[in-house]
Amino acid sequence: MPFITVNGKELETNDEGYLSNIDIWNQEVATVLAQTEEVSDLTEDHWKVVNYIRDFYIDNKTAPMVRKICKKTGFKLKQIYQLFPTGPAKGAAKIAGLPKPDGCV
Repeated sequence: MPFITVNGKELETNDEGYLSNIDIWNQEVATVLAQTEEVSDLTEDHWKVVNYIRDFYIDNKTAPMVRKICKKTGFKLKQIYQLFPTGPAKGAAKIAGLPKPDGCV
């Protein structure tokens, strides 16, 4: 199994780099995962999206639709893609420590 290293600890991921256990996620883990998704610095805007989709997933056991992310955060779709170049489903979900969303190629 692949892994990422955060503060000297090896954390298990799947073959695509998504955390195997969402409960080991924290902001330091998110920062390391962000680097794998073309995001060098997590800004307040990044955290707004990441925290929303993570909370939504914990409450609903599924990631929110992109439209819902835009509505809840107030960002336009274009802004979401500027924040997460690999996309909200792939990039933002991975940074949030979530499993790969259904329908994400």
